[in-house]
Amino acid sequence: MPPTLASLVNHSALKLTVRAGGDRLDVPVRWAHVSELADPVPYMEGGELLLITALKLDAEDREAMRRYVRRLAGAGVVGLGFAVGVNYDRIPEPLVDACAEEGLPLLEVPRRTPFLAISKAVSAAIAADQYRAVTAGFAAQRELTRQALTAGPEGVLGALAAQVDGWAALYDASGRVVAAAPEWAGRRAARLTAEVERLRERPAPASSVVGGPEHEDRVELHSLGTGRRPRAALAVGTAAAPGTAERYAVHSAIALLTLTTERSRSLHAAEQRVGTAVLRMLLAGEPDHARAVAGDLYGGLLDAPFRVIVAESASGTAGEPLHELAETVESAAARSGEAVLAVPEGERLVVLAADGGAAVAACTAYATAREAERTLPEPGRAPARPDEEELLVGLSAPAGPTAAAAAYKQAEQALSVARRRGRVLVEHERLAAGSVLPLLADDAVKAFADGLLRALREHDATGRGDLVASLRAWLSRHGQWDAAAADLGVHRHTLRYRMRRVEEILGRSLDDPDVRMELWLALKATSTE
Repeated sequence: MPPTLASLVNHSALKLTVRAGGDRLDVPVRWAHVSELADPVPYMEGGELLLITALKLDAEDREAMRRYVRRLAGAGVVGLGFAVGVNYDRIPEPLVDACAEEGLPLLEVPRRTPFLAISKAVSAAIAADQYRAVTAGFAAQRELTRQALTAGPEGVLGALAAQVDGWAALYDASGRVVAAAPEWAGRRAARLTAEVERLRERPAPASSVVGGPEHEDRVELHSLGTGRRPRAALAVGTAAAPGTAERYAVHSAIALLTLTTERSRSLHAAEQRVGTAVLRMLLAGEPDHARAVAGDLYGGLLDAPFRVIVAESASGTAGEPLHELAETVESAAARSGEAVLAVPEGERLVVLAADGGAAVAACTAYATAREAERTLPEPGRAPARPDEEELLVGLSAPAGPTAAAAAYKQAEQALSVARRRGRVLVEHERLAAGSVLPLLADDAVKAFADGLLRALREHDATGRGDLVASLRAWLSRHGQWDAAAADLGVHRHTLRYRMRRVEEILGRSLDDPDVRMELWLALKATSTE
């Protein structure tokens, strides 16, 4: 809600007193304006709280005050604030009576309350109201986006109708209603076919407002599409003109529905080509180039640990199981708002999915279901043979962009084991269950670890930093700066400085995977003491 006279009167710091018009304090205040002009009306827009000291007014003249107040009320001024103790010790009675007769709220402003304080209070309240509206608008955008990803156009219309407290309908290029929310809105939307057809004759983007005695409510029509001729149209029916938050929701729905109607097979193919390029760059050890190419399409996937999935059919051809797996992981990712990269690679499917996310869970569930079908086939169906269209899946351990090639190799190794064992899914981490960590208890290994880390421990002992802890966090996060910095509770620039100090002290490069391995094993060996 915007600020009102009542909220200003209740503002404890302002100490305002109502002298007239107390029954009209719920009116919104658009601004607080100071003017000592005898006639400030030409400079008013309506909705203002006018603040005066009566410097140029004869506030004791009843007829002059009647004319003054009548002019203010006619211009849409919502209230008058009078500062006492400046030109008048109290508000003159002729001004009080004129405001009471006109119904214009009159507020007494004590001398210790500067007009600037009132202006600041109004400005702060307006800013807070706008912030709430924008925040609500962003929340509406998120909800509409989620609905677009999970439920398609019908979900977008349902969310939009709820956001604007009205109804929404989608028309195709011919003006036919293809979806509406709520359901009863379909009949109302069908009566606007003529208006939609007229809208289609205008170059896109185009919009119009339909209203009047023949309509139950106010309806906005918006064309959808990026070409010269719109490919669809959106109708939004509300009781009144949408506010700021509702306007955000309408614009978001237009954008999302435009994307939905414009999406085509060629776009999907283009996305796949981008995904293929990103994957090749990651496997070539070029994570920075991969991020640049991925952009917003896959960029979020590269900001946290991910898993690599390599799948193929037992027959060695890109059959139906691979298509089903791709649809399964992409649908799961879409429902949860995750980024996922699924790339057909010859007779294989390669997937990069967020570690612990819905896509990996969906892949595991799908593979488990396939395993169960093969082990316990439906009645009357023989168990599948290895040469049938059966699915084989290898799943890597969590990795970051710099270790994508290693993760891909892990997934291939797991896939090879799945092929040999006749399993649908094998996880690389399960293969590594027989850990080498017990071997690190050897005294010679501990001596090596102590020698390797001694210089870092001595540095930390002087109180000049936490290099050992920082190194452990950075390695455990696969070199992910933001994640490791968050674990340590420091800025990533601080962590980058510490890692440079580690390299300087040890005289070794952390870009060398052998160095990383030795340091990690040393940390693990010393942590068992």
